[in-house]
Amino acid sequence: MFAKPVMKHALTAVSLIVALTAASFALAGPVADFETGFRTTYASYRMALFATNTGDAEKSKHAIGEFDSRWDALVSESAATPPPHYADDPAWGTTLTEVSDSIAKAGQLAEQGKLADAHEVLEHVRDAIGELHARNGIVLFSDRMNAYHARMEQVIGLPVTDAAGKQQLLEQSAVLAYLAEDMLKAPPVEARGNPEFEKLAEAVKASVAALQTAARSGDEGAIKAAASGLKKPYSMLFLKFG
Repeated sequence: MFAKPVMKHALTAVSLIVALTAASFALAGPVADFETGFRTTYASYRMALFATNTGDAEKSKHAIGEFDSRWDALVSESAATPPPHYADDPAWGTTLTEVSDSIAKAGQLAEQGKLADAHEVLEHVRDAIGELHARNGIVLFSDRMNAYHARMEQVIGLPVTDAAGKQQLLEQSAVLAYLAEDMLKAPPVEARGNPEFEKLAEAVKASVAALQTAARSGDEGAIKAAASGLKKPYSMLFLKFG
């Protein structure tokens, strides 16, 4: 008859640990150590993604090489012994290999001067990491940025030449505003209290607000201008903190 109270306390304790870990990985130990190293590696990934979108071949090759080196170091440290929050993931090794293969392919394409193709291949890294997090019940700032990015691309591609298209854009702009708010309320550790993050976050908010204003007006020219203004604020935030 004492089973229920004991179970309740046990679940409460476990829930607290999970909440603290998922919130910021601020707990000392292997989880925090891995996530700190991963954030550094992911920063080099963002640079590679950005570089391959600029048309600068040398910059792209250098950025991909830097990402490759950091990723190799991460794999060497954790492939055989994954950190605790991924220890039960049967696809851990598969994800690591998938990312490594994508980096190698992107590097080859960059060497051939095919930067647009290299960029497209690198996009798969973001998907692979996102799927890794999703499988293990983890939601980080990068995942929220990815959700915003996916919806942003959909919004930019919406036709607004008729009433139905404009109505759909109005509805999707509200979804985008929600995703922006959800993303920006949970910044990564290094962004908390950072004036640069606040400035970039405000730019993202302003771009979404401009889209909503244009969507409400129904003016096709204003809508297209506002939609085209979404990418730069997102890209700047992603490059620095995503």
